[in-house]
Amino acid sequence: MKPDRLNIIYKGSCAKQLSKDSRFPNNSIDLIITSPPYADRRKNVYGGIHPKKYVEWFLPISEQLYRVLKPTGSFILNIKENVKDGERQTYVLELILALKKQGWLWTEEYCWYKKNSYPGKWPNRFRDNWERCLHFTKQKKFKMYQDAVKVQIGEWAKQRFKSMTEKDFRRSISGTNSKFGRNVSNWLNKRKVYPHNVLDFEKEHYVEPATVIRFATACSNRNHSAVFPIELPSWFIKLFTEKGDTILDPFIGIGTTAIAAVLLGRCYIGIETSDEYIKEARNNIRRLKRLK
Repeated sequence: MKPDRLNIIYKGSCAKQLSKDSRFPNNSIDLIITSPPYADRRKNVYGGIHPKKYVEWFLPISEQLYRVLKPTGSFILNIKENVKDGERQTYVLELILALKKQGWLWTEEYCWYKKNSYPGKWPNRFRDNWERCLHFTKQKKFKMYQDAVKVQIGEWAKQRFKSMTEKDFRRSISGTNSKFGRNVSNWLNKRKVYPHNVLDFEKEHYVEPATVIRFATACSNRNHSAVFPIELPSWFIKLFTEKGDTILDPFIGIGTTAIAAVLLGRCYIGIETSDEYIKEARNNIRRLKRLK
C-alpha cells in the first residue's frame, strides 16, 4: 500500500470505493474490522437494509474485502441479528453460510459482553447484553499475536491454591484419564494468562493509558447512534497485527477504529458515506494527535 493511500478516510459507498484497484490493491490490508449497519437500522444514513436482502447487499462488499485482505490477514465482523415481530432474525446466520461459500473461513466467534445495554421489559425475552464479533480468514494459517492480549491471572488463583493439597501440586494427569489434568504448580508464579473469547472490557480487556479511555468516552457517542468502544478494535488490532500494519474499516463512522490504530502505531483506512460522520472522525483524530 502506497504511503499516500494510508491514514485517510474516503467518502462514498464502501463497495464502490473498494472496487478501485489503484486505491485498494490486492492483498494489501492486514486487518479488517467493522460494524456494518444492522438490518432495518440507520435508515437515514445507510438506507435501512431489509433482513431478507441483507446477504445480497453485503456479499459484493465482502467480495472486495476478500480481495484486498492479505492471505495472512483477518476480518472481524461485529454484528448482531435483531428481533422483529417477536422473532429473532436469521440474516446473520445466513450471512455466515454465504461468506463460507464465497471462500471465507469462519475461524472463530468472539462474544462482546455489553454491560451498558439499555434496560427494558419484553413479553418473550430479556435484553441483549452481547454482540457477535465474527472472525473470518482466507486461510488456516494467519497472523495472530496471542501474547499481546494476555490478561492478569486474577484473584481466582489465590482462592484456588488455598484449597489445594500437596497431591494436587504433583498431579499432572487426570485420575479418570480424561486428559484434562494439569500440573497446578505451573500456575503458581504466573501473572498473566491468555484470555477467553468473551470480551468483557470492564474486567479484563483494556487500553492504556487511562487518559485514552477518557478521551474515547468523551467523543464516542457524538452524532452517532451505534459506536463500539475503543477497547473493541484495539483488542483485535493488538491480537492480529504488528506496528506499521494497515487496518481497514469500511464503515468507519466517527473514527473509533482509526483512533485505536493511531494509538497503537498502525495505519488506518476508512470508508464512510456520511459527511457528518467523516467530519467528526477527522476532528477526533486531530484531537488525539494533539494529545499525543
